[in-house]
Amino acid sequence: MSLLQFQAAIGLALLCLLAWACGGFRRGVRPRVLAAGLLGQLLLAGALLHIPPLRAGFALLGDTVEALARATRAGTSLVFGYLGGAPLPFAETTPGASFILFFQALPLVLVVGALSAVLYHWRLLPLVVDGLAAGLRRLFGLSGACTLSVAANVFVGMVEAPLLIRPWLAGLSRAELFTTMVAGLATISGNMLVVYASMIAPVVPDAAGQLLTASLVSAPAAILAALLMIPEERAPAAAAVEGPMPRLHDSTMDALVRGTADGLQLLLGIMASLIVFVALVALANGVLEPLIGLTLQGIAGVVFWPLAWAMGVPVEDCAAVARSLGIKVVVNEFVSYLDLASGGGAGLAERSRLILTYALCGFTNFASVGIMVTGMAALCPERRAEISALGLPSLVAASIACCMAGATVGVLTPP
Repeated sequence: MSLLQFQAAIGLALLCLLAWACGGFRRGVRPRVLAAGLLGQLLLAGALLHIPPLRAGFALLGDTVEALARATRAGTSLVFGYLGGAPLPFAETTPGASFILFFQALPLVLVVGALSAVLYHWRLLPLVVDGLAAGLRRLFGLSGACTLSVAANVFVGMVEAPLLIRPWLAGLSRAELFTTMVAGLATISGNMLVVYASMIAPVVPDAAGQLLTASLVSAPAAILAALLMIPEERAPAAAAVEGPMPRLHDSTMDALVRGTADGLQLLLGIMASLIVFVALVALANGVLEPLIGLTLQGIAGVVFWPLAWAMGVPVEDCAAVARSLGIKVVVNEFVSYLDLASGGGAGLAERSRLILTYALCGFTNFASVGIMVTGMAALCPERRAEISALGLPSLVAASIACCMAGATVGVLTPP
């Protein structure tokens, strides 16, 4: 083991300690949870990163993402013309100036949203989710409802996953409710995974496979971070799930239409969030920089520096990685990945870029907390106050979980 790998191993232990400290060093943390969380991350990441057949299978995702991007470009070219990727009617004087994020990259959300709905209706997605949920349930000893939501979060969003267990939300223990919320923030949905993979493919080899691995590894990391902060205090039998996952659509065409509509809502939400939060950060920087000589990104670079080090990042790369982590929390992970793809990670070592890719793979930002709290409160109004109170703690735990995923890769990847 190299020095940087040993640094990441120490950092993984320190991140566990940080999660426990953020919860007030509560008693009741079960050794089973700690062992399952750490071993689950290491074994899952090790298998997906270093077993050739699995690695090759995940590498095929890159071809799938490229095929989806080409298909989407055909649609955007028809609807938006050269704004959507069709040939330019004029000479491009500045390389890359013709790329328009909203018209060329974001419409991929529509296509993937529709395909996800169809795969769910065909029972292919529930089959995978059920398998993941069974594994997590055996590892951690949580209820079927909680682990089902955590497993679903690997593929769907932070509100859609709890929707699958709506009848059981009121019966979850406080620790299980918190775990459900943390998992929603510590992972990314399948449609955003495809978008991010297409964005960072030029700078991160096998981007789609790496992001899917990151989302899978973040599932046990999220459970571990959540139960270190708020340990389980009762048996989980009260929230067992009976029967298959519910059907959400009447037919394949209904799934296609509703999936497209849901994708459109997400597309518009992303656009609005990007405009508002980037503008607010620019406004805050306009106030802070003349006063203290620092921007929000600069402050984040200081605050998150220890987390970058804990993931096994070399000292010379820690400031850049910390800055990206800060952008993710203050704005969102979309802007962080966009920065990484557009040259923000140009000076980073390849291993540091890989670790950062894993650490950014989650909805850990303030806007997502608001979306999740609002959505879950609507699903379970009788626990509205409890859900609201757990909002910011879930952001802390999910941020630690994403850093745990980064540290896991740091342990398994030599310099």
